[in-house]
Amino acid sequence: MRILVIEDDQKLSDIIQRGLSEVGYAVDAAYDGEEGRDMAEMVPYDLIILDIILPKKDGIEVCLELRRKQIKSRIIMLTSRDTVSDRIKGLDSGADDYLVKPFAFDELLARLRALLRREISDGSHVLQVGELSMDTLTREVKRGDKDIKLTGKEYSLLEYLLRNPNIVVTRRMLEDHVWDFSLESESNLIDVYIRRLRQKIDKENEDSLIETIRGVGYRLKE
Repeated sequence: MRILVIEDDQKLSDIIQRGLSEVGYAVDAAYDGEEGRDMAEMVPYDLIILDIILPKKDGIEVCLELRRKQIKSRIIMLTSRDTVSDRIKGLDSGADDYLVKPFAFDELLARLRALLRREISDGSHVLQVGELSMDTLTREVKRGDKDIKLTGKEYSLLEYLLRNPNIVVTRRMLEDHVWDFSLESESNLIDVYIRRLRQKIDKENEDSLIETIRGVGYRLKE
C-alpha cells in the first residue's frame, strides 16, 4: 500500500516514513499543505497522514479540497489540539480518523490497518484467493498449511494483488500503490519481485497463481 505523509516537522516526518517503510509500505512525503494537496491529486494514495497545522495551507483546508475533488484516499489527521470541537472539525472536513500528538507509533499503525481493512467487503482481516491467504493483522501468509515468509515489499505486492483478485493489474497500478517515487519508470524491479513471489507461493508442476498479461500487467487467478 502507498501512503503520503504531509507533515512540516521534518524530524517527525522522517520517523513516520522510516517506521512505515520498515513494515513494507511505500511512502512519499510533503512538507506543506499545497505540496501535499498536489501530490494527493496526482497519485491515488491508499492512505494520507495529514497534519492540521501546515505552512501555505492548513490540513483542514487540504482535506476539504481533496474531498471536493472526490479523492477517496483514507485520511488520518494529526494534531496537537485535543478539544472535542477540534476533533469534530477535523472529521467533518472529511478525515477518517484523528490522532493527537504525541502518539505511539504502534497506535498509528493500528489505526492505519483498521482503515485499510474497511476495504475488505466482509469486514474480515483475512484476504484469500483459493488456498492462498493473508492475515493483515498478523501479516501471516499461507498457501494451504504451508507458511510463506515474505519481505516487506513482497508482502505489499502480494497484498495489492489479493485485494484485486481476477483483475488485470497494470504496471502503472503497481507503481502507484506499491512503490514510491524512487522507482524508475524503466526499471525491471516489478518483474524481479513478481518472479520472487512466484517462487514462494507457487507449487511445483502447477501453473503460476500470478498470470502475466503480456504488454499489460498481471492477474492473480482464483
